[in-house]
Amino acid sequence: MTTQAKLTNTPALRNPWIIGWLGLVATVLIVNLIMVYFAVSTNPGLVNADYYDRGQDYEQTLVSRQARDPNWTLRADIPKPLRVDEADMMRVVLVDKAGQPVEADAVTFHAYRPSDAARDFSLPMTREDRGRYAVKAAFPLIGVWDTLIAVQSGADEYSIGERVTVDGN
Repeated sequence: MTTQAKLTNTPALRNPWIIGWLGLVATVLIVNLIMVYFAVSTNPGLVNADYYDRGQDYEQTLVSRQARDPNWTLRADIPKPLRVDEADMMRVVLVDKAGQPVEADAVTFHAYRPSDAARDFSLPMTREDRGRYAVKAAFPLIGVWDTLIAVQSGADEYSIGERVTVDGN
């Protein structure tokens, strides 16, 4: 008793395995193209405009800054919880290594939105008392914000940063 199997030639594009592999490749390509589109069109822009110039001789700049370091202590006072569109007082206290208040040439409060550079803002802080500066700021969106308080003293800049979360009303 013999059994004969009948072999039929089917076109490759009708084979379910070929169709499955082509579908998988097409899906991966489409997803990658979508990700590239979003990466290019939604750039958060958190790179400094002069990043190359600031990076030149970075080690030399760091060594000279450490040599001029006045050993100040900066303490930021950012209230919690922060609420969207509600202005709160942001403060910074500057003291030297002996604990005495320090006067600065300029103090600026910066707020950076990690997901949207268009919402970033900066406000100059005003002197409340010797070594104490404040500004009233309101965050326009809920979510995570990076804050930076920059203290300008002569040609040097010292800063303190903090990540905060802004809640809804």
